[in-house]
Amino acid sequence: MKIIECDIQGPLIIEPKVFGDERGFFFESWNSAAFTAAGLDLTFVQDNHSRSQKGVLRGMHFQNPHPQGKLVRVARGAVYDVAVDLRRSSRDFGKWTGVVLSAENKRMFWVPEGFAHGFLTLEDDTDFLYKCTAHYAPQFESCLAWDDRAVGIEWPLDGITPKLSAKDAVGLSLDQVTPFP
Repeated sequence: MKIIECDIQGPLIIEPKVFGDERGFFFESWNSAAFTAAGLDLTFVQDNHSRSQKGVLRGMHFQNPHPQGKLVRVARGAVYDVAVDLRRSSRDFGKWTGVVLSAENKRMFWVPEGFAHGFLTLEDDTDFLYKCTAHYAPQFESCLAWDDRAVGIEWPLDGITPKLSAKDAVGLSLDQVTPFP
């Protein structure tokens, strides 16, 4: 497993060791001993799976209090996955990082607690999988606006009009969210 640091502190790109031949492939998407040895001693309490058509934009979600760390990957299709630092004490507060995750590249993305998270599907029938360190708590859920100018996420929207849920269409600006310490 290869760990790649992002341009902001916290999120990580994880490239698993993939074994493949003419029959297909195999890789470990989660092995607690291997992740702990890599400095990621994580406990997950919930697994989620979503399927979306091309152009669906989900995010930028977070829970405060009761934040969730998320280990995300794509089993089919592709997404542009984004994390925004909402930790007020961080040197990277309000900054974002993004990565393409796909069934083809088999990359995973670690989004720690204290970050807003979202993704844009780049292909139809994209299956997005994620493990969470805390249970979903809708009473603490919040949404940072996906297009907040203060954050300035550069979504790959060429030829795509994003399809948003009602709650994602009314996300808060960075100066309206309650940041983490």
